[in-house]
Amino acid sequence: MTQVTTRPDPDAARDQRVAWLRSPLSFGGAPIGNLYESVNEDEAAAAIARAWQRGIQHFDTAPYYGYGLSESRLGNALSGLARNSYTLSTKVGRVIETDHRQTHHGDGFIVDGRRAYFDYSRDGILRSVEASLSRLRTDRIDVLLLHDIGVETHAANHAAVLRQALDEALPTMAELRAQGVCDAIGIGVNEEAVCLEVMPRFPLDVIMLAGRYTLFEQERSEGVMAQAQALGVGILAAGPYNSGLLSGTDAPGSFYNYAPASDAIVERARRFYEILGKSHTEVGAAALQFPLAHPAVLSVVCGLRSTAEVDSAAARMQANIPVGAWHALREAGLVRNGTPTP
Repeated sequence: MTQVTTRPDPDAARDQRVAWLRSPLSFGGAPIGNLYESVNEDEAAAAIARAWQRGIQHFDTAPYYGYGLSESRLGNALSGLARNSYTLSTKVGRVIETDHRQTHHGDGFIVDGRRAYFDYSRDGILRSVEASLSRLRTDRIDVLLLHDIGVETHAANHAAVLRQALDEALPTMAELRAQGVCDAIGIGVNEEAVCLEVMPRFPLDVIMLAGRYTLFEQERSEGVMAQAQALGVGILAAGPYNSGLLSGTDAPGSFYNYAPASDAIVERARRFYEILGKSHTEVGAAALQFPLAHPAVLSVVCGLRSTAEVDSAAARMQANIPVGAWHALREAGLVRNGTPTP
């Protein structure tokens, strides 16, 4: 007799994740790791506290963000709150070590005396998690993500990294999930291709996809969004402003995808401001609200470094955006046909 195996209902799987991920807007912790500019301890603590007060209940970080600084600051600021009043995600794949010669800030984090190096081995994953738990002052992580696998990061070494991710790193993370050290596992990346390589080959709970499913661009995420929805994999849509390109109140920013934006990119971004300005809609508000219309998206993860940025993001999430504004963007070819809008 042939045994019939049924796939779990992806909508039911997503509902289970939503039960513990209660925050449509999440606090992205890279900026409080001194990304591109220094943030002092009091400013970072105040931003985290204000986020929690404004109803932002999920906090994302990584050892890489300030070489442990972001995790430590989150751990200190959240330690006085009930652990069930917020959720945390952090990452593995890099290990932090002391290096007193490290002063060049080539990774963008203005932190001296420490460095990060890739380590996707079983031992590296276990050491990374142990250190993260200590810095975060907790005994569990809600979401554990394998950080920055993919050809854009590893180039010619991608095949070897992918093999180690599938054979060693992700199975180790699955063991940690079974032990209750984390509740969900996934990958945190900036490119679609590696998501499509991993999803059919290893069961993921979550993918954090940065800068690819945004108001500004959807063409480099169509495949992953469709497959994630089909498999019941939740999406944490990070980088909603595309590195600040759509964060300005009146005009585009000058950066895109972690680098200076080209004239063509800035010109395309300016069209969003022109079209949405006609309906008195703030581009930043549309950028934050847009990803949540997709049924696979669990939360939008926005990097925040100050109470002013927290207040701005929280207000933007609550802003009323006319239906006609979304129609105008679609008619202008700035939102792809078939892409859901709020």
